Amino acid sequence: MTQASLQQFYIPEEQSIYLLSHDDARKLKAWVALCQAQLEQLGYRNIELIGKGAYGFVFAGLTGLGEQYVFKFTRVNLPQHLQDRLEEEAFMLEQVDHPRVPKLIVFQRVRSQSILVMQRAPGFNMEEVSLHEGRLSPRLVVRIADQLADILRTLRRESGPAGRPVVHGDIKPSNLVFDDAQETIALIDWGSSVFAQLDASLQFVATNVMELMSDNLQQTNARLGDVYFIGEEQLNGALSSPRFDEQGAAATLYALASAQSCRFGHRAIPATSLGLPMEFARMLDGMLDPDPRTRMRAGDHFIREMPRLARLVMLDLPTPQEPPLVPVWSRPAGREIDTVVYSSRKSFLREEGGRETLNDVNDVQLDRYYKNFMQNMGETEKAFLAAVSRLGKYPVVGGLAVRWEAEGVYIDTSLNLHAPERRAAFIAAVNNMVTLARAIHRRGIFKSCLFNARDTLHLDRESVDQPFEILPGMRLHYEVSAVPELEDRSRLHSYFEDGPDPEEFLVLPEAIIASLEALNEIHHTGMIIFEALPQHLKIHSHYRLLDPSREEEFRGRLDDILEAVGLIEGLGVSGFMKMPYKDTRFFAHIERQPERFYPRNPRQAAELLATRESE
Repeated sequence: MTQASLQQFYIPEEQSIYLLSHDDARKLKAWVALCQAQLEQLGYRNIELIGKGAYGFVFAGLTGLGEQYVFKFTRVNLPQHLQDRLEEEAFMLEQVDHPRVPKLIVFQRVRSQSILVMQRAPGFNMEEVSLHEGRLSPRLVVRIADQLADILRTLRRESGPAGRPVVHGDIKPSNLVFDDAQETIALIDWGSSVFAQLDASLQFVATNVMELMSDNLQQTNARLGDVYFIGEEQLNGALSSPRFDEQGAAATLYALASAQSCRFGHRAIPATSLGLPMEFARMLDGMLDPDPRTRMRAGDHFIREMPRLARLVMLDLPTPQEPPLVPVWSRPAGREIDTVVYSSRKSFLREEGGRETLNDVNDVQLDRYYKNFMQNMGETEKAFLAAVSRLGKYPVVGGLAVRWEAEGVYIDTSLNLHAPERRAAFIAAVNNMVTLARAIHRRGIFKSCLFNARDTLHLDRESVDQPFEILPGMRLHYEVSAVPELEDRSRLHSYFEDGPDPEEFLVLPEAIIASLEALNEIHHTGMIIFEALPQHLKIHSHYRLLDPSREEEFRGRLDDILEAVGLIEGLGVSGFMKMPYKDTRFFAHIERQPERFYPRNPRQAAELLATRESE
């Protein structure tokens, strides 16, 4: 199987099944059903799919005795060396003995299908907790940090069956399972773990002289891990060492404390601005510092001093509700929403002449995050894009346009959250996005659409030479809501309005452009994106009509657009977006957020806050 076809087959965790072609969606459902059937034949019950990734699927189920297990399957059509990684994961998991690491039960093959069975940790992964709660309380962050440091101390000991340190290689919020009742974590997913080549002092780990002289210590054995969380050394192919996991732990703690989904925002939003205890915050910033010696000193402090820091008296202080920096509308969802984020005009965020660090890395996970997406960008630019992507992890539709000028940043948004109970966490994510945008100093415009994948229309054709044909009854979905006239005539807000977008290659036929321009005369908000592949066309859209008296005309224009899809030629993506230009927000540039620490006397601070609230 070639690298290209492997990437084609890969379904990213974020990608909704509603974005797959009918054929691919059918194959995926059949494959999941087959895995479930195999597990039931082995005597397990209550089988449910709990995750999927580049190399396989993860299920959970119960044994006959009621024990909770996790089952990992590899995709059978992957190359053999990738299928073998599941057996390697089982072997590495067997080397680790820690109460916060779920144990291996068995590795088995059923009719050429590899299955890894292990204990299931109770609770939810910390990325889900973060998305639900927003910024975690400083007390909880310190408690999690203490448990992480304890796991890392065990991993770096040269004990156990192998007699050498183990590197997990992929510490991130979604690989920590949080038990809310006990406030304990479990470290899962050992698919990137290896034996360390260097110890914590960066000296070779070897059992004999011959091993020291071998070529094995000239090439890294490290696996990539999640590039949103791993450190520079692991990303750039250094020899594996326990320092890798310090970096993953620091990135994870920073992300949980700041309500982000990556490590990159620490320059604009440092740990010292998050209300954490002063020593802990400075240690975290040190672990994320660009200077490797500072990182090592801070990492040593983390491993050595975390038991003491964990004994600090900390309370969950009441936090005032955070106001949104740009408008956020909330309304309960009348139906299921699978949000997908489409962003354009990212190229200006890349550094000119930036070095290509990952062109030689042949890893299927890479395309999902980085290779064509964030490479050559500064840390804050990466954090900004990750912050926009995080918005898509909520049930939200709408769009945003960010324009950077010399004097500051202009932001237009239309963000409609369909889960009012998650409003506080969503506002934290939106405000992070705004703060990161303010810390970017360059000229350009960035646009993003957030749409419901369940509304995506799919059209198939036999070959690239044939036109796409709409199916009977196919229509573009829209909502109607009467609002007061809040704006004058607004303009078509197109990805092309500043000239051709270098990241969009599909040129739409004149008939569709004419219909879009006519649609622009009707008071509405929304977006439409055409994604033309050789045998498949996806039409993503989200429209809200704001003038019910013109619904018949509006519906007609949308029908005209669909009827013209047969005229589409070429491949690529093209998008148009319209937002109400009534509330553009301006923000001055900033370098970084000011320092804010956890109070030295939390009880006194709590009493003070209570007194203020009662006045």
